[in-house]
Amino acid sequence: MRVALDIMSGDESPRSRIRAALKALNAFSELELLLVGDSDLLQSYLNDAGQFDRNRLSLVHADATVAMDEKPSFALRTKRHSSMWQALECVSDRRADACVSAGNTGALMAMGRFVLKTFAGVDRPAIAASVPSRNGSTLLLDVGANVDCTSMQLFQFAIMGSQLAGAVHGIERPRIGLLNVGTEEIKGNERVRIAHQLLNEYRQLNYIGYIEGHDIFSDRVDVVVCDGFAGNIALKTGEGVASLIADTLTEMFSRNLVTQGLAVLLSPILKEFNRKVDPELHNGASLLGLQGTVIKSHGGADEKGFYRAICQAVREAGKDVPARLAADVEKMLL
Repeated sequence: MRVALDIMSGDESPRSRIRAALKALNAFSELELLLVGDSDLLQSYLNDAGQFDRNRLSLVHADATVAMDEKPSFALRTKRHSSMWQALECVSDRRADACVSAGNTGALMAMGRFVLKTFAGVDRPAIAASVPSRNGSTLLLDVGANVDCTSMQLFQFAIMGSQLAGAVHGIERPRIGLLNVGTEEIKGNERVRIAHQLLNEYRQLNYIGYIEGHDIFSDRVDVVVCDGFAGNIALKTGEGVASLIADTLTEMFSRNLVTQGLAVLLSPILKEFNRKVDPELHNGASLLGLQGTVIKSHGGADEKGFYRAICQAVREAGKDVPARLAADVEKMLL
């Protein structure tokens, strides 16, 4: 299996991305990586990296980078020699089975649609992120690609999210909920109500109806469908609350010798809590609807977070998610 990594994009240094890449090489014996970026710079970092299997790592040169604040339309017109574009090209021409980028989300989506195209029957790709829930995780989509969505697009997101949950997480008939401001039939705007109607009429999906924000983190649903505006706010609010709780616990347990002693006694529980809610450990969102596996990492993800995004790419490529989605979308929508 081969995965292309856009090493140059994002807020973190290329060095931390390379450390994550080498960690992934050690974790997956069948994995080969294509590091995309300034080949001279990447080679200098690799020379300082110590021992690793150089036969499973290749460099793909790219002499430009897409800035995090760059307009997607400008990047699409002018950045075809960028590391982001070249990583997508690796998937398009079958040199790689998947790619990972921590770069500009809008540019990645625009380039992905241009280079890889979408499936027939899919209006727009969606970004699906895994968020912690009571007994595991919940798939939330869209989390930022489509600020405005039609009812039909929400319906398409439900189909793609259900298939991803089944393929990667092994859930039979994933429970799908439509995010709304209430669970009553009269609640929500017209787009949400029409999407609700479409989902109710489509018996192939395990649609449970409207859910509210607090249900995202419960064990009530496996897939939450919403537009990118609501989804992005929900995702970042959840991350912010998790960070607040972690910071508050750290401050409380460091107040005096007694609380510090309690922290030592409770350290296994606190570590388990951190593993459950740490956003870095849930890093790696899927761009669903493209004819290829593309994983979006947080722009500021550290070595640990970028490694998790690579792991997600390996999982999806191993399950051949795009091919499964294409077959199901064609069967359900065309």
